[in-house]
Amino acid sequence: MSTKDWLEKDYYKILGVSKDASADDIKKAFRKLARENHPDQNAGDKDAEKRFKEISEANSVLSDTEKRKEYDEARSLFGSGFRFPGSGGQPGRPGQGPGVNFEDLFRNAGGEGGLGDLFGNLFNNAGAQQAPRRGGRGPRRGSDIEGEVTIPFTEAVQGATVGVQMVSDDACEACRGTGAKAGTSPKVCPTCQGSGMQSSQSGGFAFSEPCRDCRGRGLVIDTPCPVCGGTGRGHSTRTMQVRIPAGVTDGQRIRVKGKGSPGENGGAAGDLYVVVHVTPHPVFGRSGDSLTVTVPITFTEAALGAEIDVPTLEGGSVRLRIPPGTPNGRTFRVRERGVARGSAKGDLLVTVEVQVPKNLSDSAREALSAYKDAVAEPNPRATLAG
Repeated sequence: MSTKDWLEKDYYKILGVSKDASADDIKKAFRKLARENHPDQNAGDKDAEKRFKEISEANSVLSDTEKRKEYDEARSLFGSGFRFPGSGGQPGRPGQGPGVNFEDLFRNAGGEGGLGDLFGNLFNNAGAQQAPRRGGRGPRRGSDIEGEVTIPFTEAVQGATVGVQMVSDDACEACRGTGAKAGTSPKVCPTCQGSGMQSSQSGGFAFSEPCRDCRGRGLVIDTPCPVCGGTGRGHSTRTMQVRIPAGVTDGQRIRVKGKGSPGENGGAAGDLYVVVHVTPHPVFGRSGDSLTVTVPITFTEAALGAEIDVPTLEGGSVRLRIPPGTPNGRTFRVRERGVARGSAKGDLLVTVEVQVPKNLSDSAREALSAYKDAVAEPNPRATLAG
């Protein structure tokens, strides 16, 4: 995304959060809006696709601490007093002529140093000589992309490869990212000789400011590409196969390095972040790396003891010994039948639930009555008496 976007777009408003929103609030707002506008849920809806792109773009800035800080600083310093060419109104600062392309101002004025280096280059000591710059637009890293995927409980435990649909910012196919109409090429700006910057004197200060002819780009495009309008960028929807590692948890965010939006001018690509949602299993649950399951047993199995078959997630069953006198709710551990992470593997936690018969035959009732008389059970509620 361009610095022009940073100054003209209100990413807080796009996500529907306040400017002092926490990282968790931003994440929750993004996930809600992304689910509502995801292309998978709105096939053929161009407006939803556009909203999804804007939501992803806003999240890529506000979810990154450093980007959010720079965005807030940029809007605080420039947002209220500047307009960009083509954005409506009089471009530039009031009363000071043509507008400034802040996208290239940020690129040229300080390299990797951010706003601090920007002002270091804007304000030099009186009479200082500004060394000529070269290269105009340098390499720029592509933006990060965030997507969501929903997988079954079994695939979350065992791992899976899934397709994730993304809307990304790529080089314009018509001009191949140059911004110039097919058959033409950008030219080096004759005013600044490709540096993108000009020096001027005002009072006791020497100022370095973006070139007014190329607006800081260092290049001049005589015939802009009709598809991208000279920006050199376009949007595309693509599906990428992503490997979900075994043991992923619901809501976990997986980073796929270098699979985000392509960089500009030789810059590195951004990263892809996939938020995984896991559907619940009808039988099994999870506690860390352990699987959980509740198994019903009869009253006689609990009282006299038994060996029972317990199902496993991968299929089949394991044999579990229930000792005599097992109380309701007791949990047994079956080693290494849980979630595998590398060479380590969790356990299967089996909780027994004693089933009390609702209907008894006459013979069964007589047998229980004889048991009651023979055992002379103590009152289990005696300790509750005050």
